[in-house]
Amino acid sequence: MSNETTTADGGVRKKGKLGQRIAYACGNLGQSAFYNAMSTYFIVYVTGCLFSGVDKALAAKLIGVITSLVVIIRIAEIFIDPLLGNLIDNTNTKWGRFRPWQFFGGLISAVLLAVIFSGMFGLVNVNTTLFIVLFVITFVVLDVFYSLRDISYWGMIPALSSDSHERSTYTALGSFTGSIGYNGITVVVIPIVSYFTWTLTGAKGEGQAGWTSFGIIVGLLGILTAWTVAFGTKESTNALRAKAQKNGNPLEAFKALFQNDQLLWVALSYLLYAIANVATTGVLLFLFKFVLDNQAAYSMTGVIALVAGLIMAPLYPILNKRIPRRVLYIVGMTSMIVAYILLGLFSTNMTVVFIALVLFYIPGTLIQMTAILSLTDSIEYGQLKNGKRNEAVTLSVRPMLDKIGGALSNGITGFIAVAAGMTGNATAADMTPSNIHTFEICAFYVPLILIVLSLLVFMFKVKIDEKMHAKIVKELEAKLASGEIVDDEAQTAETAETVETVEAIDEEAKTLTE
Repeated sequence: MSNETTTADGGVRKKGKLGQRIAYACGNLGQSAFYNAMSTYFIVYVTGCLFSGVDKALAAKLIGVITSLVVIIRIAEIFIDPLLGNLIDNTNTKWGRFRPWQFFGGLISAVLLAVIFSGMFGLVNVNTTLFIVLFVITFVVLDVFYSLRDISYWGMIPALSSDSHERSTYTALGSFTGSIGYNGITVVVIPIVSYFTWTLTGAKGEGQAGWTSFGIIVGLLGILTAWTVAFGTKESTNALRAKAQKNGNPLEAFKALFQNDQLLWVALSYLLYAIANVATTGVLLFLFKFVLDNQAAYSMTGVIALVAGLIMAPLYPILNKRIPRRVLYIVGMTSMIVAYILLGLFSTNMTVVFIALVLFYIPGTLIQMTAILSLTDSIEYGQLKNGKRNEAVTLSVRPMLDKIGGALSNGITGFIAVAAGMTGNATAADMTPSNIHTFEICAFYVPLILIVLSLLVFMFKVKIDEKMHAKIVKELEAKLASGEIVDDEAQTAETAETVETVEAIDEEAKTLTE
């Protein structure tokens, strides 16, 4: 007797999917560890070790050049990601659309990560000009192939299933292992660097040998987990994907995105949340150092974030079976609003601060996963409305929004530090009531306004949910079967009828929500 059940999309669910679910989950373990190493600890390596053998004045200049280049590259990447998504959407191989990019993206980005953590094999101590030139080239290629891996990873969820609840399972598994990978690197980075520095050189501290070893270890983890996805998953060949029109050039892909109103509203809601989130998390250290005068207690923030992620990620699909995503999102946002109010009113009370941080971090998974799933479901919405199925391009939006938030994080942190007088050798004893009030406004009250706006956008503009998505899938399957939506052609005379269908579904969804 078979231990598999066939779904409406022609895929296989339950027991037959266990191996694929595990393989997919492994992917984000290494991917998130890789991201944290590249976005956080590479800068720590640059400022603390990379130029240790260079004249101090020159080292200061080189650190400024490297950090500036990293910021510029990251900002440029925001505009490149949709183009990379279009490249993935137009990939057509016997291994599928996404798995080849897991294989090659994981391999190339991992090798180059080890290279940049090696200091370009010590080139910085030989020729600084050549080092800068080669570093820029290497970092750009590294970032591009990492993005190809990241976009293809999240983009393949709709290729694994067209069922909303099954998609929530894959999203939850990826978020769960991602929390382990991202926060786990924070735990092991210093022990790894210190151990290999001592073992290979006999010196104490965090030396070049240790950082090179760290880069190699993270790179190997990245390759292993990316290849687990490449070889352990299988993309669905259901009618929604098999009969989808070709995606065309990047301009057509961008046009399809801008015509997908549900995608844009979800994106706006998530962007407001992402900016508020980084504006607060980026300065929590200041709260403990300058307001609470207890910098050692800051480590508990990481513990709360890790535990919240480990609990809520696997719990999400269980909750979502009984509670609609829309309700989970609203509850999560409400919890954050309460957290911000508590942080703003009682920022000098350690006990209340920790209560607020629990309320702040626990709903993060609910909000992020609901946004990811809403973006994922908007793929079929766009396909029904515009006749185009843009999987990777659509799901490149979420990483792009995170990168916008990340790019703003450094600037926001610096602005708050200067505005509140929390720079240089300042201590908690130097803080005036005015300084603390300025900090509270920038770190808590302004983000609170953004969270409220995010919630309002989601409540009144985002209509796509599980019921609406199920209707869209059913309608798509019927139109594809009858030939009303034809593959490999531009939009046909049926487009007007299709738009009317989508609008009718919108109205019905609006009635249901009201």
